[in-house]
Amino acid sequence: MAEEVRAHITGVVFQVVAKVGDRVEGGDPIIILESMKMEIPVEAPRGGIVQAVKVGEGETVQEGDVVALLE
Repeated sequence: MAEEVRAHITGVVFQVVAKVGDRVEGGDPIIILESMKMEIPVEAPRGGIVQAVKVGEGETVQEGDVVALLE
């Protein structure tokens, strides 16, 4: 079952680091958010394969929004 990766802060998607099909380890960045002129990574909570990336660069996300799914 897929696990949701959620934004922990409101910000603009500065960079999408991981792509669908990429294998990530716990702590690896999936996306980078820009908030208050700082770059803040949203990290994988565990190892797995990126099943979906739900946001694109330049989009605004709110705290708690789903940004990716891990298998």
